[in-house]
Amino acid sequence: MTRRICLHGAESTGKSTLAPRLAARLGGLVVPEYGRAYAEANGTEFDEADLLAIFEGHVAATRAALAQRPRWLVSDTDPLMTQAWAVMLLGRRLPEIDAWDEVADLYLVPAMDLLWEEDGTRLFGSDLARRQFMDVAIGELERRKLRWAWVEGEGDTRLESALAAVEAAEFA
Repeated sequence: MTRRICLHGAESTGKSTLAPRLAARLGGLVVPEYGRAYAEANGTEFDEADLLAIFEGHVAATRAALAQRPRWLVSDTDPLMTQAWAVMLLGRRLPEIDAWDEVADLYLVPAMDLLWEEDGTRLFGSDLARRQFMDVAIGELERRKLRWAWVEGEGDTRLESALAAVEAAEFA
């Protein structure tokens, strides 16, 4: 049985750095952030069609990884973050994502305790926008009553915080 963990939350909180480190420590696979690759290839002027393409890309990448039957699968975001983007950018939810139900067993939400860094794909760098994006992201987890935990600290401390959250979830 594959245990699924997803990193979730505002931009520039270390999700893409943490995902492969966590997967390596757990002996699992990582599903990279599909939205980042999409933005790098197509730009960040997202409309509904772009967000649905990102949604479909997340789903396809996750299913391909699950087909390998890993013990652990660590996703660097999933369609719930795409829904948060829809709320932030379009001002509304996308019904296709609301109907999606292949959620993770545990969502890890890295705190905004790292400085925001521009990378060419990020849009919400002000403190206010970043907090709003985090609130929307957490709202997606709360709305579905999903299991989630905060991850804090820098570097190895952040990794240990994530591992402690996984252990507390009684997956190990």
